[in-house]
Amino acid sequence: MSPKHDRRDKIASRAVQIGFLFGVILLWYLGTAYWGISRILLPNPVNVWTELKDIIASGEFLPDLRVTLTELAVAFTISCTTGVSIGYLISRSQYLIKVFEPLIASLYSVPIILFLPLYVLFFGLGEGSKIAIGTSISFFPIVLNTIAGFGYVDKIFITAARSMGASDVQMFRYVLLPAAFPVILTGLRIGFTVALLSILGSETIASLEGLGHRIVHLAEAMETARMFAYISFVVVIAAFLNTAVSALERRAKRR
Repeated sequence: MSPKHDRRDKIASRAVQIGFLFGVILLWYLGTAYWGISRILLPNPVNVWTELKDIIASGEFLPDLRVTLTELAVAFTISCTTGVSIGYLISRSQYLIKVFEPLIASLYSVPIILFLPLYVLFFGLGEGSKIAIGTSISFFPIVLNTIAGFGYVDKIFITAARSMGASDVQMFRYVLLPAAFPVILTGLRIGFTVALLSILGSETIASLEGLGHRIVHLAEAMETARMFAYISFVVVIAAFLNTAVSALERRAKRR
């Protein structure tokens, strides 16, 4: 497909996405302004926009944003380091892959968020419990993709490299890592996304600060317009971070 067609498809897809978003906002406005939907349950989008501008102008979101992003950064760094390291070590042995890959996949199917009360008991209501839950949940896609990336490299490449006298370092640098890198990047992107979602979710359940805690606090105070403004703000932040990580993934895969 030519670059012109690619560009045209991207423009068309963006137009559909923007049109869908505009349609949702329009239905939201009509429902609250003319169709009798209670503004206590669903505030008018104009009021939400007013609250959002006030939140951004006042900068009151900054402490909560700092807490949430700090928790995300620490949790993802720990899960990334441990997940890639453990995944690589397991992938070096077919026996270890057969033993641990099904076990880790089975553990991944367990909803780790159920252990949040236990984490709160161990680490308290502060940042520690959110970092622990974010690390636990994001660890699994990272380690599984690392095992898949390194463990299932085509044997032909390995045999050819060995026949040419490649050392262990050269084998890792020029054969294993290039073959596994795209799969590992996918795991890192998934891990980053689930870490962000789990941290935000845990902040709404048991926390003293953070964006999730702020949203729950506003809901309890029945300040629904400001609550929806914060929800919109969080959605934008999450979409921006996910887009940035996806762009980095695509850029790294092209190299």
